[in-house]
Amino acid sequence: MAKDERKPSVKNVAETPWRQYPDHFGGALSKPLAAPDSLKTKHLDYRISMYQPMAYVKRHSHKVQEQVYHVLEGEGLMEIGDETRLVRRHDVIYLPPGVEHSINNTGVQDLIFIVVTSPVTDEEPR
Repeated sequence: MAKDERKPSVKNVAETPWRQYPDHFGGALSKPLAAPDSLKTKHLDYRISMYQPMAYVKRHSHKVQEQVYHVLEGEGLMEIGDETRLVRRHDVIYLPPGVEHSINNTGVQDLIFIVVTSPVTDEEPR
């Protein structure tokens, strides 16, 4: 039986480098604060993202993953299905699997938000 490698952790956000993931453009950056590659999480991916003005993620959907976005600062436009919504500080967005979405910083300052995704991979269960 394999030993569980997960351990409790306390880490400052500044200790995690910014990354630009595939299909994220124009300064759409994220820090994987609790993810399989950083803390060996099995059930969730927790990131803080910072999109500079005009930055965006390509429209996409997830097969099995659910996501929650929590906007901390700034504002932008979020496409959810056939709808485009203004999102700003204190907005919480829930995205079930299968819903096409994207977010674009159309504001004049950085758009900062938390993204929680579960499960950590978008593969159909076997």
